[in-house]
Amino acid sequence: MFIFDQKNKTMNLPENLKFTKDHEWVLIEGNTATIGITDFAQGELGEIVYVEIETEGETLEKEEVFGTIEAVKTVSDLFMPLSGEITEFNSKLEENPEAVNENPYAEGWMIKMTISNPDEIAELLDAEAYKALIG
Repeated sequence: MFIFDQKNKTMNLPENLKFTKDHEWVLIEGNTATIGITDFAQGELGEIVYVEIETEGETLEKEEVFGTIEAVKTVSDLFMPLSGEITEFNSKLEENPEAVNENPYAEGWMIKMTISNPDEIAELLDAEAYKALIG
């Protein structure tokens, strides 16, 4: 596991996850994917104050916007890393959006989805490729 700490320039990058150039992480379990933003992304955004996902139950294509994340100083779109149906939103983020800052790879997950095109998985980045992307 590679760990990134903003002060020491190291970051947490679990090896079992896939990543996107838009800084989402993806945990693939069969035909289900759990998605959130990376430790790097939450660090760049700063204090997360709101996560808005209104696409639960919808089927979206890869790279379509599935929601937004609001930090103290900015709002960013969240992009689908894979095509499929959003089956669940982490409703705990409504009361505790800072979970994305505290633990982006566990309590800070955002959605679960059913993957409709498994071939797209090969286009995701592994931890080493994502590490190279963010420098």
